[in-house]
Amino acid sequence: MKKVFIDGSAGTTGLRISQRLSERKDIELLSISEELRKNTDERKKMLNKADIVFLCLPDDAAREAVSLIENPDVCVIDTSTAHRTAEGWTYGFAEIGNRYDQIRSSKRIANPGCHASGFISLVAPLVECGLIKKDTLLSAYSLTGYSGGGKKMIAQYEDPSRDKLLDAPRMYGLTQKHKHLPEMAAICKLDNDPVFCPIVAPYYSGMQVTVPLFKEMVSCSIYDIKNIYKDYYKGIVVTYCDSADDGGFMSAGLFSGRDDMAISVFGNDDRILLVSSFDNLGKGASGAAIQNMNLVLGVNETEGLVIGGQA
Repeated sequence: MKKVFIDGSAGTTGLRISQRLSERKDIELLSISEELRKNTDERKKMLNKADIVFLCLPDDAAREAVSLIENPDVCVIDTSTAHRTAEGWTYGFAEIGNRYDQIRSSKRIANPGCHASGFISLVAPLVECGLIKKDTLLSAYSLTGYSGGGKKMIAQYEDPSRDKLLDAPRMYGLTQKHKHLPEMAAICKLDNDPVFCPIVAPYYSGMQVTVPLFKEMVSCSIYDIKNIYKDYYKGIVVTYCDSADDGGFMSAGLFSGRDDMAISVFGNDDRILLVSSFDNLGKGASGAAIQNMNLVLGVNETEGLVIGGQA
């Protein structure tokens, strides 16, 4: 039985990982009493005792936690932004660039950001195949449920007396300095960050990332793009889906409560929409973290995940 420690288990992602793992028979969850939760010596003890450590912490705290680990056998899965482009860390999106073996053998895994997961799932395969040039100027917009903002935002949206402005979708990241931009460009091997518009809306969870393209931006037809995705995503967690829309509409909550992701292509040969649908708490956070842990443990990658709406 493998020992797992979650540093930062009180946050949204940490809580969901803890809830998932508490039902596993092959996992022993290590814990610290509430009064010692921030005690450095106690944390260091657990960080070095575990086989796998999940870091669900702010960036600086995640870097500090890594510095406390002296046991070379400890595998760290960091859900913060701190190590996503850091040297020596494996980016934990198994389907991109066929990272399965790399993740299985890694001791330092950076869990992808939620918005970044959607953008990368759409753009990386096309850059990899040479259909989008690395210097192409791209844009993207991303709709997310308010749970992506953590406990503070969840409480804000679920307050019965909340500001009426929260009843409508809200753009943020207006300075074009969103924390996911570095990994979006780096993992896709782009020369430039995309123009990125994240939008939080008044529903709990679910994410929809869209990358619009003009025909001049790709060296192929919309039909070719669909076939490339179908060939690229042949696994279980990320798949291509031709019919992700419903009566001409497409809900950003389509994959709420699930851990898989659907890639879709809409439009025509002149104007193309690349769409990634998933859950910001699933493939965008805890689901991806559990998938990475499963790969490290050598068990089925979907163990404990909700795929296709079924547990």
